[in-house]
Amino acid sequence: MFLSLRAEVEAALEGALAELDLPTDDLGIEEPPEDVASVLASSAAFRLAGEAGASPPQVAGRLADELDTDELTYVSEIRTQGPYLNFLPSDAYFAETLASATDDSYGALEDRGESVVVEHTSANPTGPVHVGRARNPIIGDAVANLLDLAGYDVDRHYYVNDAGRQMAVFTWAYETFDEDDLEDDPERDRIEYDLVRYYRKGNAFLENASEADREEAEAEIESIMQGLEAGDEGTYERVSEVVDQVLSGMKGCLARLPAEFDEFVKETRFMRNGDTDDLVGRLEELDEAIYDEDAWQLELDEYGIDKNLVFLRSDGTSLYATRDLAHHEWKFDEYDRAVTVLGEDHKLQAKQVRTTLELLGNDTDVLQQVLYSYVNLPEGKMSTRRGTGVDLDDLLDEAISRARQEVEDRLDDRIRDDDLDEDDIERIAHQVGIGAVRYDIVSKQPTKAITFEWDQALDFEAQSAPYVQYVHARCCGILEEAGLDPDADLADQDVELDSLRADLLETDAERDLLETIARFPAVVDEAADDLEPHQIATYTREFADRFNGFYRECPVLADGVDPDVREARLALVAASKHTVANALSVLGVEPPRSM
Repeated sequence: MFLSLRAEVEAALEGALAELDLPTDDLGIEEPPEDVASVLASSAAFRLAGEAGASPPQVAGRLADELDTDELTYVSEIRTQGPYLNFLPSDAYFAETLASATDDSYGALEDRGESVVVEHTSANPTGPVHVGRARNPIIGDAVANLLDLAGYDVDRHYYVNDAGRQMAVFTWAYETFDEDDLEDDPERDRIEYDLVRYYRKGNAFLENASEADREEAEAEIESIMQGLEAGDEGTYERVSEVVDQVLSGMKGCLARLPAEFDEFVKETRFMRNGDTDDLVGRLEELDEAIYDEDAWQLELDEYGIDKNLVFLRSDGTSLYATRDLAHHEWKFDEYDRAVTVLGEDHKLQAKQVRTTLELLGNDTDVLQQVLYSYVNLPEGKMSTRRGTGVDLDDLLDEAISRARQEVEDRLDDRIRDDDLDEDDIERIAHQVGIGAVRYDIVSKQPTKAITFEWDQALDFEAQSAPYVQYVHARCCGILEEAGLDPDADLADQDVELDSLRADLLETDAERDLLETIARFPAVVDEAADDLEPHQIATYTREFADRFNGFYRECPVLADGVDPDVREARLALVAASKHTVANALSVLGVEPPRSM
């Protein structure tokens, strides 16, 4: 209802300003501080004081006199506070919030009729996903979930780097060495852990081999790269045998988060279909194109980029950036918008790509890039090339193990009398452990570097994933005790929504919770516009505080509670359950039914 109230206030303010012959271009609408009773405020009087020839408080008074609350549905009263106009919510605002939030799809916005492709993760298929890169699938998946809830038609893509030198080295090593040549056993029983040993062996060989052996190996690596560039089917199949196996294992790791994709788009696709050759021809025709140091490149210094974009080697092979340009033009043809989630080390490349796309005549307003800093563990940074990193699988295993211990330690203190068996404990450990990792990572602004700390992520009492998940479990417990299905709409459970009396929810705790619930769709709307899922995490912490305040002060099923109040509070619990469940789902955090 917050979006409806805001639209109503905007329309009313525009009308009042027009009646007073004052400009309507800036309404100054904002959310007031917590100690102000209103839902919305306007500071327009500050801006208009000079034009109106009066002090800001006087202008605010004139505006208040011009506004008629009898014509408003969701505003009960307009109060002036110095230069501010404060808009207080009506009973209809609370009643409609309560009714709409009892629907399990609450928070989902109307279909916008706009398609968006979200490309994220896209880690090179050279081995297991490591912790340093874990922020990409977690942020990327949350961005996609957020846009989906905000009414966009979303496709999730993983761009597979199956060309270039790394994959040529991997393919050569896989075909050259035998199991007996490898020094270590796989760290885990999954295919990418097995095959990465060949990649490491190949790199070690190239660093330490004699000059003659290295030249022979480099010749074969070069032939693989040339074969891919020429579209040779045999070469493509050789490389694909390695790529597809490694990628299948990486998918298994990502599914644990979970991060799932609608399509894995291989960069060789744009070599094989001629798009890369066509693009190279167009790049060579640009005024910025030069041939220097045995390569074709673009001089971009006049666009504030001091490093040239190399797009074609002297041997006729393209580079990753070249193929990525073709990939972006394909996305522009297929979708209304394109969102790419990138690590901070790709900042220069992202700027080069955007500028080059503009030089090629593309409208890059439809391209948005979400940049993030890396995740570190207290032990330090990681690297996959030499096998010294901490894998994402290890982090998730540790998270589940620690969460299991927390759950077991708390079994004797549980309020609910439902008995948890070993399967329940294991399920909750997965939900809480993986949820803690995702929540801790996505709740921070992406551009800030973070160090993952276990004590903070798994703190049931602090503002962490378990703290918010516990609110969901508590809601489910209350509804189940009342004989209701927590996962279903109240309207489908013989609950007469029209007879619910939201006006009976009159305590500060109840009103604060209802107001917080009402804002959820607006938070989704703003976070989607900004591509900032951490706004949803911030909201969930505030929501959990509000719900816990309600839970402490307002008994729902206790003896002596008036039946009508009981029904209204049960509806408020159901609304809370759907709100927190959908908010957590945006973040990719599973909402447990019990904890």
